[in-house]
Amino acid sequence: MQDSEPIFSDFSPALFPVYYEVSVIMFTCDICGEIVASEQDMKTHLLLTHMENEVVCPFCKLSGVNYDEMCFHIEAAHFEQNENERVMEKVNQVQCRTPDRKTEKENSHHYRMEVSEDVYSACASNDLKFTDHSHSKDTSLKRKAFHSENLTELRELQENRLNLYDLTEINKSLSSIPECPFCGKIEPCNEDLETHVKTKHANLLDTPAEGRNQPFYECPICGLICTNYQILHEHIDLHLEESHFEGVSKGSSDLELARQLQQEEDRNRMSEGSRQEIEEFQKLQKQYGLDGSGGYKQQQLRNMEIEVRRGRMQPIEFHKRKADMLESLAFGIDDGKTRTSGIIESLHRHYQNEAREVRRVWLSTGVDHFYSSLGDKGWGCGYRNFQMLLSSLLRNDSYKDCLKDISIPCIPKIQSMIEDAWKEGFDPQGASQLNNRLQGTKAWIGACEIYSLLTSLRLKCRIVDFHKPTGPLGTHPRLFEWILNYYSSGREGGLKVVCSSKPPIYLQHQGHSRTIIGIEERKNRTLCLLIFDPGCPSREMQKLLKQDIESTSLKQLWRFVGNLKHKQYQIVAVEGVLSSEEKAARMKASQIFTAERIP
Repeated sequence: MQDSEPIFSDFSPALFPVYYEVSVIMFTCDICGEIVASEQDMKTHLLLTHMENEVVCPFCKLSGVNYDEMCFHIEAAHFEQNENERVMEKVNQVQCRTPDRKTEKENSHHYRMEVSEDVYSACASNDLKFTDHSHSKDTSLKRKAFHSENLTELRELQENRLNLYDLTEINKSLSSIPECPFCGKIEPCNEDLETHVKTKHANLLDTPAEGRNQPFYECPICGLICTNYQILHEHIDLHLEESHFEGVSKGSSDLELARQLQQEEDRNRMSEGSRQEIEEFQKLQKQYGLDGSGGYKQQQLRNMEIEVRRGRMQPIEFHKRKADMLESLAFGIDDGKTRTSGIIESLHRHYQNEAREVRRVWLSTGVDHFYSSLGDKGWGCGYRNFQMLLSSLLRNDSYKDCLKDISIPCIPKIQSMIEDAWKEGFDPQGASQLNNRLQGTKAWIGACEIYSLLTSLRLKCRIVDFHKPTGPLGTHPRLFEWILNYYSSGREGGLKVVCSSKPPIYLQHQGHSRTIIGIEERKNRTLCLLIFDPGCPSREMQKLLKQDIESTSLKQLWRFVGNLKHKQYQIVAVEGVLSSEEKAARMKASQIFTAERIP
Protein backbone atom coordinates (compact mmCIF):
# COMPACT_ATOMS: atom_id res chain seq x y z
CA MET A 1 0.00 0.00 0.00
CA GLN A 2 1.36 3.37 -1.07
CA ASP A 3 1.49 6.50 1.08
CA SER A 4 -0.62 8.41 -1.39
CA GLU A 5 -3.55 6.00 -1.37
CA PRO A 6 -6.73 7.93 -0.72
CA ILE A 7 -8.11 5.44 1.75
CA PHE A 8 -6.45 7.36 4.62
CA SER A 9 -7.34 10.81 3.48
CA ASP A 10 -10.51 10.91 5.62
CA PHE A 11 -8.89 9.64 8.81
CA SER A 12 -9.00 11.91 11.83
CA PRO A 13 -5.48 12.98 12.87
CA ALA A 14 -6.24 12.39 16.52
CA LEU A 15 -6.59 8.64 15.93
CA PHE A 16 -2.91 8.02 15.30
CA PRO A 17 -0.69 8.87 18.32
CA VAL A 18 2.96 7.86 17.92
CA TYR A 19 6.03 7.64 20.16
CA TYR A 20 9.57 8.29 18.97
CA GLU A 21 12.54 7.45 21.11
CA VAL A 22 16.19 7.23 20.14
CA SER A 23 15.44 6.99 16.42
CA VAL A 24 12.97 4.07 16.99
CA ILE A 25 9.42 4.84 15.81
CA MET A 26 6.54 3.07 17.61
CA PHE A 27 2.94 3.43 16.44
CA THR A 28 -0.07 2.72 18.71
CA CYS A 29 -3.59 2.20 17.41
CA ASP A 30 -6.04 4.46 19.23
CA ILE A 31 -8.88 2.02 18.65
CA CYS A 32 -7.53 -1.29 19.88
CA GLY A 33 -4.14 -0.34 21.42
CA GLU A 34 -2.08 -2.42 18.97
CA ILE A 35 1.61 -1.32 18.77
CA VAL A 36 3.49 -1.62 15.48
CA ALA A 37 7.03 -0.65 14.43
CA SER A 38 6.36 1.42 11.29
CA GLU A 39 3.85 3.71 9.68
CA GLN A 40 3.29 1.27 6.85
CA ASP A 41 2.46 -1.46 9.35
CA MET A 42 -0.03 0.88 11.06
CA LYS A 43 -1.77 1.58 7.75
CA THR A 44 -2.00 -2.12 7.03
CA HIS A 45 -3.32 -2.77 10.54
CA LEU A 46 -6.01 -0.11 10.18
CA LEU A 47 -7.09 -1.40 6.77
CA LEU A 48 -7.24 -5.06 7.64
CA THR A 49 -8.45 -4.82 11.24
CA HIS A 50 -10.70 -1.79 11.34
CA MET A 51 -11.74 -1.10 7.76
CA GLU A 52 -12.33 -4.51 6.26
CA ASN A 53 -13.31 -6.24 9.46
CA GLU A 54 -16.12 -5.24 11.83
CA VAL A 55 -15.29 -2.15 13.91
CA VAL A 56 -15.87 -2.56 17.69
CA CYS A 57 -15.85 0.27 20.29
CA PRO A 58 -13.06 -0.36 22.85
CA PHE A 59 -15.16 1.21 25.66
CA CYS A 60 -18.72 -0.14 25.21
CA LYS A 61 -18.28 -2.86 22.53
CA LEU A 62 -20.49 -1.04 20.00
CA SER A 63 -20.28 -2.64 16.53
CA GLY A 64 -22.02 -2.70 13.18
CA VAL A 65 -21.02 0.81 12.12
CA ASN A 66 -18.43 2.14 9.70
CA TYR A 67 -15.13 3.67 10.65
CA ASP A 68 -16.20 7.33 10.53
CA GLU A 69 -19.30 6.61 12.62
CA MET A 70 -17.14 4.77 15.17
CA CYS A 71 -14.79 7.76 15.41
CA PHE A 72 -17.72 10.08 15.98
CA HIS A 73 -19.14 7.67 18.59
CA ILE A 74 -15.86 7.58 20.58
CA GLU A 75 -15.45 11.36 20.56
CA ALA A 76 -19.08 11.94 21.58
CA ALA A 77 -19.84 9.15 24.04
CA HIS A 78 -16.41 8.36 25.56
CA PHE A 79 -14.63 11.69 25.44
CA GLU A 80 -13.89 11.83 29.18
CA GLN A 81 -12.69 8.20 29.38
CA ASN A 82 -10.51 8.69 26.34
CA GLU A 83 -9.00 11.87 27.81
CA ASN A 84 -8.38 10.22 31.22
CA GLU A 85 -6.40 7.41 29.66
CA ARG A 86 -4.31 9.87 27.73
CA VAL A 87 -3.57 12.01 30.77
CA MET A 88 -2.62 8.96 32.85
CA GLU A 89 -0.08 8.04 30.19
CA LYS A 90 1.22 11.59 30.41
CA VAL A 91 1.54 11.30 34.20
CA ASN A 92 3.48 8.06 33.84
CA GLN A 93 5.86 9.84 31.48
CA VAL A 94 6.37 12.68 33.98
CA GLN A 95 7.19 10.24 36.77
CA CYS A 96 9.95 8.68 34.74
CA ARG A 97 11.72 12.00 34.13
CA THR A 98 14.50 13.53 36.24
CA PRO A 99 15.47 17.20 36.80
CA ASP A 100 18.63 16.74 34.72
CA ARG A 101 16.92 15.08 31.72
CA LYS A 102 16.91 18.29 29.66
CA THR A 103 20.68 18.65 29.85
CA GLU A 104 21.16 15.03 28.86
CA LYS A 105 19.01 15.53 25.78
CA GLU A 106 20.88 18.60 24.68
CA ASN A 107 24.34 16.99 25.07
CA SER A 108 23.50 13.56 23.67
CA HIS A 109 24.06 12.58 20.02
CA HIS A 110 20.85 10.51 20.21
CA TYR A 111 18.06 12.59 21.58
CA ARG A 112 14.67 11.29 22.67
CA MET A 113 11.58 12.83 21.26
CA GLU A 114 8.42 11.95 23.23
CA VAL A 115 5.16 12.75 21.58
CA SER A 116 1.91 11.82 23.33
CA GLU A 117 -1.27 10.64 21.79
CA ASP A 118 -2.25 14.26 21.26
CA VAL A 119 0.20 14.54 18.32
CA TYR A 120 -1.32 13.90 14.93
CA SER A 121 -0.21 10.84 13.05
CA ALA A 122 2.30 11.24 10.30
CA CYS A 123 0.04 9.35 7.97
CA ALA A 124 -2.47 12.19 8.17
CA SER A 125 0.16 14.94 7.91
CA ASN A 126 1.64 14.81 4.41
CA ASP A 127 2.93 11.26 4.93
CA LEU A 128 6.08 12.27 6.83
CA LYS A 129 8.54 9.49 7.58
CA PHE A 130 11.16 9.35 10.34
CA THR A 131 14.15 7.07 10.45
CA ASP A 132 17.45 6.95 12.34
CA HIS A 133 20.54 9.02 11.52
CA SER A 134 21.55 6.63 8.78
CA HIS A 135 18.65 7.81 6.57
CA SER A 136 19.03 10.45 3.98
CA LYS A 137 19.45 14.14 4.62
CA ASP A 138 16.00 14.86 3.20
CA THR A 139 14.38 12.58 5.71
CA SER A 140 16.26 14.27 8.60
CA LEU A 141 15.12 17.66 7.40
CA LYS A 142 11.54 16.46 7.27
CA ARG A 143 11.75 15.19 10.84
CA LYS A 144 13.15 18.52 12.06
CA ALA A 145 10.47 20.40 10.17
CA PHE A 146 7.78 18.21 11.75
CA HIS A 147 9.23 18.75 15.21
CA SER A 148 9.46 22.51 14.75
CA GLU A 149 5.93 22.87 13.42
CA ASN A 150 4.22 20.74 16.04
CA LEU A 151 6.20 21.57 19.22
CA THR A 152 4.02 24.59 20.08
CA GLU A 153 0.87 22.64 19.31
CA LEU A 154 2.11 19.81 21.52
CA ARG A 155 2.52 22.10 24.54
CA GLU A 156 -0.94 23.65 24.06
CA LEU A 157 -2.62 20.29 23.73
CA GLN A 158 -0.85 18.93 26.79
CA GLU A 159 -1.93 21.91 28.93
CA ASN A 160 -5.55 21.73 27.72
CA ARG A 161 -5.83 17.99 28.27
CA LEU A 162 -4.22 18.08 31.72
CA ASN A 163 -6.72 20.73 32.84
CA LEU A 164 -9.54 18.33 32.02
CA TYR A 165 -8.20 15.69 34.39
CA ASP A 166 -8.85 15.60 38.11
CA LEU A 167 -5.96 17.52 39.71
CA THR A 168 -6.31 15.47 42.83
CA GLU A 169 -5.33 12.28 41.00
CA ILE A 170 -2.32 14.03 39.47
CA ASN A 171 -1.17 15.26 42.87
CA LYS A 172 -1.45 11.75 44.25
CA SER A 173 0.73 10.45 41.43
CA LEU A 174 3.26 13.26 41.76
CA SER A 175 3.48 12.73 45.50
CA SER A 176 5.20 9.40 44.87
CA ILE A 177 8.20 11.13 43.19
CA PRO A 178 11.34 10.34 45.23
CA GLU A 179 12.15 13.63 46.93
CA CYS A 180 14.76 14.32 49.60
CA PRO A 181 13.07 15.20 52.90
CA PHE A 182 15.99 17.49 53.84
CA CYS A 183 16.81 19.55 50.75
CA GLY A 184 13.89 18.76 48.43
CA LYS A 185 16.00 17.38 45.56
CA ILE A 186 14.19 14.92 43.26
CA GLU A 187 15.94 11.66 42.30
CA PRO A 188 15.00 9.25 39.49
CA CYS A 189 14.32 6.34 41.85
CA ASN A 190 14.27 5.39 45.50
CA GLU A 191 17.75 3.83 45.37
CA ASP A 192 19.28 7.06 44.12
CA LEU A 193 17.40 8.98 46.80
CA GLU A 194 18.76 6.67 49.49
CA THR A 195 22.31 7.16 48.17
CA HIS A 196 21.81 10.92 48.08
CA VAL A 197 20.59 11.07 51.70
CA LYS A 198 23.43 8.88 52.96
CA THR A 199 26.08 10.93 51.18
CA LYS A 200 24.74 14.48 51.48
CA HIS A 201 22.94 14.26 54.81
CA ALA A 202 24.90 11.60 56.67
CA ASN A 203 25.30 13.87 59.71
CA LEU A 204 21.52 13.94 60.17
CA LEU A 205 21.21 10.16 60.09
CA ASP A 206 24.29 9.39 62.17
CA THR A 207 23.48 6.68 64.70
CA PRO A 208 24.84 7.43 68.21
CA ALA A 209 27.40 5.11 69.64
CA GLU A 210 26.36 2.47 72.12
CA GLY A 211 26.23 3.57 75.72
CA ARG A 212 25.40 7.20 74.86
CA ASN A 213 22.08 8.43 76.15
CA GLN A 214 21.32 10.59 73.13
CA PRO A 215 17.63 11.45 72.65
CA PHE A 216 15.76 10.63 69.47
CA TYR A 217 13.16 12.84 67.85
CA GLU A 218 10.64 11.38 65.41
CA CYS A 219 8.93 13.37 62.71
CA PRO A 220 5.17 13.17 63.28
CA ILE A 221 4.51 13.35 59.52
CA CYS A 222 6.91 10.90 57.88
CA GLY A 223 8.43 9.11 60.89
CA LEU A 224 12.02 10.20 60.22
CA ILE A 225 14.27 9.86 63.28
CA CYS A 226 16.51 12.84 64.10
CA THR A 227 19.06 13.24 66.86
CA ASN A 228 18.75 17.01 67.09
CA TYR A 229 15.56 18.86 67.97
CA GLN A 230 16.48 21.90 65.86
CA ILE A 231 17.03 19.71 62.80
CA LEU A 232 13.65 18.05 63.40
CA HIS A 233 12.06 21.48 63.63
CA GLU A 234 13.52 22.54 60.29
CA HIS A 235 12.56 19.21 58.77
CA ILE A 236 8.93 19.65 59.82
CA ASP A 237 8.95 23.16 58.38
CA LEU A 238 9.84 21.63 55.01
CA HIS A 239 6.80 19.40 55.29
CA LEU A 240 4.57 22.35 56.03
CA GLU A 241 5.93 24.37 53.13
CA GLU A 242 5.21 21.65 50.57
CA SER A 243 1.78 22.19 49.07
CA HIS A 244 1.30 18.57 48.02
CA PHE A 245 1.30 17.34 51.64
CA GLU A 246 -2.46 17.20 51.92
CA GLY A 247 -2.19 15.13 55.07
CA VAL A 248 -1.01 18.18 56.99
CA SER A 249 -4.16 20.18 56.31
CA LYS A 250 -6.22 17.05 56.80
CA GLY A 251 -4.52 16.48 60.16
CA SER A 252 -5.29 20.06 61.14
CA SER A 253 -8.94 19.59 60.21
CA ASP A 254 -9.00 16.31 62.13
CA LEU A 255 -7.51 18.07 65.15
CA GLU A 256 -10.12 20.80 64.91
CA LEU A 257 -12.86 18.18 64.59
CA ALA A 258 -11.50 16.35 67.63
CA ARG A 259 -11.44 19.61 69.56
CA GLN A 260 -15.06 20.35 68.59
CA LEU A 261 -16.15 16.85 69.56
CA GLN A 262 -14.40 17.21 72.92
CA GLN A 263 -16.07 20.56 73.53
CA GLU A 264 -19.44 19.08 72.61
CA GLU A 265 -18.82 16.17 74.98
CA ASP A 266 -17.86 18.58 77.75
CA ARG A 267 -21.02 20.59 77.18
CA ASN A 268 -23.13 17.42 77.25
CA ARG A 269 -21.38 16.29 80.42
CA MET A 270 -21.96 19.66 82.06
CA SER A 271 -25.57 19.60 80.91
CA GLU A 272 -26.00 16.07 82.27
CA GLY A 273 -24.32 17.10 85.54
CA SER A 274 -26.57 20.15 85.81
CA ARG A 275 -29.63 18.01 85.12
CA GLN A 276 -28.62 15.55 87.83
CA GLU A 277 -27.98 18.38 90.27
CA ILE A 278 -31.42 19.80 89.54
CA GLU A 279 -33.03 16.41 90.03
CA GLU A 280 -31.18 15.86 93.31
CA PHE A 281 -32.14 19.33 94.49
CA GLN A 282 -35.78 18.68 93.59
CA LYS A 283 -35.67 15.39 95.50
CA LEU A 284 -34.29 17.20 98.54
CA GLN A 285 -36.97 19.85 98.21
CA LYS A 286 -39.63 17.18 98.10
CA GLN A 287 -38.05 15.28 100.98
CA TYR A 288 -37.93 18.34 103.21
CA GLY A 289 -41.34 19.66 102.16
CA LEU A 290 -40.19 22.59 100.01
CA ASP A 291 -41.54 21.40 96.67
CA GLY A 292 -44.59 23.69 96.69
CA SER A 293 -47.09 20.82 97.01
CA GLY A 294 -48.95 22.46 99.88
CA GLY A 295 -48.85 22.09 103.66
CA TYR A 296 -50.74 20.50 106.50
CA LYS A 297 -54.24 21.36 105.25
CA GLN A 298 -53.73 20.11 101.68
CA GLN A 299 -52.12 16.85 102.80
CA GLN A 300 -54.88 16.22 105.36
CA LEU A 301 -57.60 16.61 102.76
CA ARG A 302 -55.80 14.47 100.15
CA ASN A 303 -55.16 11.63 102.59
CA MET A 304 -58.76 11.66 103.86
CA GLU A 305 -60.01 11.48 100.25
CA ILE A 306 -57.74 8.47 99.70
CA GLU A 307 -59.20 6.82 102.82
CA VAL A 308 -62.71 7.35 101.47
CA ARG A 309 -61.82 5.84 98.07
CA ARG A 310 -60.30 2.80 99.76
CA GLY A 311 -63.37 2.31 101.93
CA ARG A 312 -61.60 2.99 105.20
CA MET A 313 -63.61 6.14 105.94
CA GLN A 314 -67.25 6.89 105.41
CA PRO A 315 -68.15 10.07 103.53
CA ILE A 316 -70.04 11.43 106.53
CA GLU A 317 -66.95 10.96 108.69
CA PHE A 318 -64.87 12.70 106.05
CA HIS A 319 -67.03 15.82 106.19
CA LYS A 320 -67.10 15.80 110.01
CA ARG A 321 -63.30 15.55 110.29
CA LYS A 322 -62.87 18.18 107.61
CA ALA A 323 -65.06 20.58 109.57
CA ASP A 324 -63.10 19.86 112.77
CA MET A 325 -59.83 20.49 110.98
CA LEU A 326 -60.98 23.82 109.55
CA GLU A 327 -62.16 24.91 112.99
CA SER A 328 -58.82 23.90 114.54
CA LEU A 329 -56.91 25.84 111.89
CA ALA A 330 -59.12 28.88 112.36
CA PHE A 331 -58.41 29.05 116.11
CA GLY A 332 -54.79 27.83 115.79
CA ILE A 333 -55.34 25.15 118.45
CA ASP A 334 -54.62 21.42 118.06
CA ASP A 335 -57.77 19.31 117.88
CA GLY A 336 -56.27 16.76 120.32
CA LYS A 337 -57.26 13.74 118.18
CA THR A 338 -53.72 12.29 118.37
CA ARG A 339 -53.05 13.27 121.99
CA THR A 340 -52.50 10.73 124.80
CA SER A 341 -52.29 12.04 128.41
CA GLY A 342 -51.48 10.45 131.78
CA ILE A 343 -48.58 8.23 130.68
CA ILE A 344 -46.06 9.68 133.16
CA GLU A 345 -48.37 8.98 136.10
CA SER A 346 -48.96 5.43 134.88
CA LEU A 347 -45.21 4.85 134.56
CA HIS A 348 -44.69 6.14 138.11
CA ARG A 349 -47.08 3.49 139.44
CA HIS A 350 -45.44 0.78 137.39
CA TYR A 351 -41.91 1.52 138.58
CA GLN A 352 -43.09 1.71 142.20
CA ASN A 353 -44.65 -1.74 142.13
CA GLU A 354 -42.87 -3.61 139.34
CA ALA A 355 -39.65 -3.32 137.33
CA ARG A 356 -37.43 -5.34 139.63
CA GLU A 357 -34.51 -5.09 137.19
CA VAL A 358 -34.47 -1.30 137.60
CA ARG A 359 -32.35 0.15 140.37
CA ARG A 360 -33.54 3.76 139.96
CA VAL A 361 -35.57 5.79 137.43
CA TRP A 362 -35.94 9.54 136.86
CA LEU A 363 -39.09 10.91 135.18
CA SER A 364 -39.80 14.38 133.84
CA THR A 365 -42.85 16.39 134.79
CA GLY A 366 -46.14 15.34 133.23
CA VAL A 367 -46.08 15.28 129.42
CA ASP A 368 -48.60 14.29 126.78
CA HIS A 369 -47.81 12.19 123.74
CA PHE A 370 -48.76 13.53 120.29
CA TYR A 371 -48.92 11.26 117.27
CA SER A 372 -48.51 12.38 113.64
CA SER A 373 -51.84 12.64 111.81
CA LEU A 374 -52.79 12.31 108.16
CA GLY A 375 -51.92 15.98 107.67
CA ASP A 376 -48.28 15.80 108.85
CA LYS A 377 -47.32 12.17 108.41
CA GLY A 378 -43.74 11.92 107.15
CA TRP A 379 -42.59 15.44 108.05
CA GLY A 380 -44.29 16.69 111.25
CA CYS A 381 -42.15 15.01 113.94
CA GLY A 382 -40.44 18.26 114.97
CA TYR A 383 -43.77 20.02 115.46
CA ARG A 384 -45.22 17.10 117.43
CA ASN A 385 -42.20 17.02 119.74
CA PHE A 386 -42.63 20.75 120.39
CA GLN A 387 -46.25 20.05 121.38
CA MET A 388 -45.02 17.39 123.84
CA LEU A 389 -42.48 19.76 125.34
CA LEU A 390 -45.02 22.60 125.56
CA SER A 391 -47.60 20.30 127.23
CA SER A 392 -45.09 19.71 130.04
CA LEU A 393 -44.13 23.40 130.36
CA LEU A 394 -47.77 24.43 130.67
CA ARG A 395 -48.05 22.19 133.74
CA ASN A 396 -45.15 23.93 135.46
CA ASP A 397 -46.01 27.12 137.36
CA SER A 398 -42.47 28.44 136.79
CA TYR A 399 -43.27 29.07 133.13
CA LYS A 400 -46.81 30.43 133.36
CA ASP A 401 -45.72 34.04 132.90
CA CYS A 402 -43.96 33.21 129.68
CA LEU A 403 -46.75 31.00 128.34
CA LYS A 404 -49.86 32.86 129.40
CA ASP A 405 -52.71 32.82 126.91
CA ILE A 406 -51.00 29.96 125.06
CA SER A 407 -52.62 26.61 124.41
CA ILE A 408 -51.25 23.63 122.51
CA PRO A 409 -51.07 25.09 118.97
CA CYS A 410 -51.80 23.19 115.78
CA ILE A 411 -48.98 22.65 113.29
CA PRO A 412 -49.77 25.63 111.02
CA LYS A 413 -49.85 27.83 114.14
CA ILE A 414 -46.42 26.54 115.21
CA GLN A 415 -45.12 27.39 111.74
CA SER A 416 -46.47 30.91 112.16
CA MET A 417 -44.82 31.24 115.61
CA ILE A 418 -41.43 30.23 114.17
CA GLU A 419 -41.80 32.76 111.37
CA ASP A 420 -42.50 35.43 114.02
CA ALA A 421 -39.29 34.44 115.82
CA TRP A 422 -37.38 34.87 112.56
CA LYS A 423 -38.91 38.28 112.06
CA GLU A 424 -37.67 39.29 115.52
CA GLY A 425 -34.16 38.47 114.37
CA PHE A 426 -33.53 34.92 115.59
CA ASP A 427 -31.42 32.57 113.45
CA PRO A 428 -31.35 34.53 110.16
CA GLN A 429 -29.24 31.81 108.50
CA GLY A 430 -31.78 29.11 109.27
CA ALA A 431 -34.60 31.36 108.08
CA SER A 432 -32.77 31.97 104.80
CA GLN A 433 -32.32 28.24 104.20
CA LEU A 434 -36.08 27.78 104.50
CA ASN A 435 -36.85 30.87 102.38
CA ASN A 436 -38.21 32.66 105.47
CA ARG A 437 -41.45 30.74 105.08
CA LEU A 438 -42.99 27.69 106.75
CA GLN A 439 -46.74 28.21 106.47
CA GLY A 440 -48.29 26.36 103.56
CA THR A 441 -45.28 24.01 103.28
CA LYS A 442 -44.24 20.63 104.63
CA ALA A 443 -40.81 21.92 105.64
CA TRP A 444 -38.98 19.98 108.33
CA ILE A 445 -37.80 21.74 111.45
CA GLY A 446 -34.96 20.79 113.80
CA ALA A 447 -33.20 21.75 116.99
CA CYS A 448 -32.32 25.27 115.80
CA GLU A 449 -35.94 26.15 115.02
CA ILE A 450 -37.10 24.74 118.38
CA TYR A 451 -34.39 26.75 120.18
CA SER A 452 -35.34 29.96 118.34
CA LEU A 453 -39.05 29.48 119.13
CA LEU A 454 -38.50 28.75 122.84
CA THR A 455 -36.08 31.65 123.22
CA SER A 456 -38.54 34.02 121.53
CA LEU A 457 -41.02 32.99 124.27
CA ARG A 458 -38.40 34.00 126.92
CA LEU A 459 -37.65 30.40 127.87
CA LYS A 460 -34.07 29.78 128.88
CA CYS A 461 -32.78 26.75 127.04
CA ARG A 462 -29.57 25.33 125.75
CA ILE A 463 -28.70 23.39 122.63
CA VAL A 464 -26.02 20.73 122.94
CA ASP A 465 -24.41 19.02 119.96
CA PHE A 466 -23.02 15.49 120.38
CA HIS A 467 -21.30 15.75 117.03
CA LYS A 468 -19.48 12.42 117.04
CA PRO A 469 -19.61 9.06 118.80
CA THR A 470 -17.90 8.80 122.16
CA GLY A 471 -18.06 5.04 122.64
CA PRO A 472 -17.28 1.80 120.80
CA LEU A 473 -19.25 0.77 117.71
CA GLY A 474 -20.47 4.33 117.08
CA THR A 475 -22.32 4.72 120.39
CA HIS A 476 -22.84 7.88 122.45
CA PRO A 477 -22.37 7.08 126.18
CA ARG A 478 -21.63 10.75 126.90
CA LEU A 479 -25.16 11.59 125.76
CA PHE A 480 -26.62 9.17 128.35
CA GLU A 481 -24.41 10.61 131.08
CA TRP A 482 -25.54 14.14 130.22
CA ILE A 483 -29.23 13.13 130.42
CA LEU A 484 -28.66 11.45 133.81
CA ASN A 485 -26.96 14.57 135.19
CA TYR A 486 -29.80 16.73 133.86
CA TYR A 487 -32.57 14.79 135.69
CA SER A 488 -30.72 13.83 138.86
CA SER A 489 -29.91 16.49 141.47
CA GLY A 490 -28.09 14.21 143.94
CA ARG A 491 -30.67 14.86 146.68
CA GLU A 492 -33.08 12.06 145.88
CA GLY A 493 -31.93 9.86 148.73
CA GLY A 494 -32.91 6.24 148.35
CA LEU A 495 -36.02 6.78 146.25
CA LYS A 496 -36.44 4.29 143.44
CA VAL A 497 -38.71 6.54 141.34
CA VAL A 498 -37.82 10.23 141.14
CA CYS A 499 -40.37 12.62 139.57
CA SER A 500 -38.21 15.63 138.82
CA SER A 501 -39.39 19.15 138.10
CA LYS A 502 -37.46 19.14 134.85
CA PRO A 503 -39.37 19.23 131.55
CA PRO A 504 -38.66 16.64 128.86
CA ILE A 505 -35.77 17.02 126.42
CA TYR A 506 -36.03 17.50 122.65
CA LEU A 507 -33.77 14.94 120.86
CA GLN A 508 -32.81 15.40 117.19
CA HIS A 509 -30.86 13.23 114.78
CA GLN A 510 -30.68 12.99 111.01
CA GLY A 511 -34.17 12.47 109.57
CA HIS A 512 -36.16 12.25 112.83
CA SER A 513 -36.71 13.75 116.28
CA ARG A 514 -38.10 12.39 119.56
CA THR A 515 -38.71 13.46 123.16
CA ILE A 516 -36.81 12.12 126.19
CA ILE A 517 -39.13 11.84 129.21
CA GLY A 518 -36.77 10.07 131.65
CA ILE A 519 -33.91 7.65 132.21
CA GLU A 520 -33.48 4.29 133.95
CA GLU A 521 -30.49 3.01 135.84
CA ARG A 522 -30.48 -0.76 135.84
CA LYS A 523 -29.05 -2.92 138.61
CA ASN A 524 -26.18 -3.84 136.31
CA ARG A 525 -25.35 -0.08 136.13
CA THR A 526 -26.46 0.28 132.51
CA LEU A 527 -28.52 3.29 131.47
CA CYS A 528 -31.71 3.27 129.41
CA LEU A 529 -33.51 6.31 128.04
CA LEU A 530 -37.32 6.60 128.13
CA ILE A 531 -38.48 8.16 124.87
CA PHE A 532 -41.77 9.34 123.35
CA ASP A 533 -41.74 8.83 119.58
CA PRO A 534 -44.30 10.84 117.54
CA GLY A 535 -44.26 8.00 115.02
CA CYS A 536 -45.75 5.58 117.55
CA PRO A 537 -49.55 5.29 117.05
CA SER A 538 -51.87 6.50 119.80
CA ARG A 539 -53.40 3.03 120.20
CA GLU A 540 -49.99 1.67 121.20
CA MET A 541 -49.33 4.51 123.63
CA GLN A 542 -52.70 3.99 125.28
CA LYS A 543 -51.57 0.49 126.33
CA LEU A 544 -49.27 2.24 128.81
CA LEU A 545 -52.31 3.57 130.64
CA LYS A 546 -53.34 0.11 131.84
CA GLN A 547 -53.07 -0.88 135.49
CA ASP A 548 -50.66 -3.67 134.65
CA ILE A 549 -48.31 -2.50 131.91
CA GLU A 550 -46.89 -5.32 129.83
CA SER A 551 -43.16 -5.40 129.20
CA THR A 552 -43.80 -5.48 125.44
CA SER A 553 -45.52 -2.10 125.71
CA LEU A 554 -42.57 -0.65 127.64
CA LYS A 555 -40.12 -1.76 124.96
CA GLN A 556 -41.33 0.99 122.66
CA LEU A 557 -40.05 3.51 125.22
CA TRP A 558 -36.64 1.94 125.89
CA ARG A 559 -33.46 3.09 124.15
CA PHE A 560 -30.19 1.59 125.39
CA VAL A 561 -26.70 2.81 124.56
CA GLY A 562 -26.42 0.31 121.71
CA ASN A 563 -29.69 1.57 120.17
CA LEU A 564 -28.49 5.13 119.42
CA LYS A 565 -25.84 4.85 116.72
CA HIS A 566 -26.46 7.84 114.51
CA LYS A 567 -23.36 9.87 113.81
CA GLN A 568 -24.69 13.04 115.44
CA TYR A 569 -27.32 13.95 118.04
CA GLN A 570 -28.57 17.33 119.20
CA ILE A 571 -30.67 18.07 122.27
CA VAL A 572 -32.64 21.13 123.40
CA ALA A 573 -33.22 21.38 127.15
CA VAL A 574 -35.26 24.06 128.97
CA GLU A 575 -33.64 25.33 132.17
CA GLY A 576 -35.59 28.42 133.24
CA VAL A 577 -36.89 31.83 132.21
CA LEU A 578 -35.09 34.68 130.47
CA SER A 579 -35.30 38.36 131.22
CA SER A 580 -35.86 40.81 128.38
CA GLU A 581 -32.17 41.71 128.35
CA GLU A 582 -31.10 38.07 128.26
CA LYS A 583 -33.55 37.42 125.43
CA ALA A 584 -32.08 40.31 123.43
CA ALA A 585 -28.55 39.06 124.07
CA ARG A 586 -29.43 35.56 122.91
CA MET A 587 -31.16 36.90 119.83
CA LYS A 588 -27.98 38.78 118.91
CA ALA A 589 -25.88 35.68 119.55
CA SER A 590 -28.10 33.65 117.22
CA GLN A 591 -26.97 35.75 114.25
CA ILE A 592 -24.12 33.26 114.03
CA PHE A 593 -25.66 30.17 115.52
CA THR A 594 -23.31 28.10 117.68
CA ALA A 595 -24.10 25.16 119.92
CA GLU A 596 -22.35 23.63 122.88
CA ARG A 597 -20.33 20.71 121.51
CA ILE A 598 -19.60 17.46 123.32
CA PRO A 599 -16.96 16.22 123.18
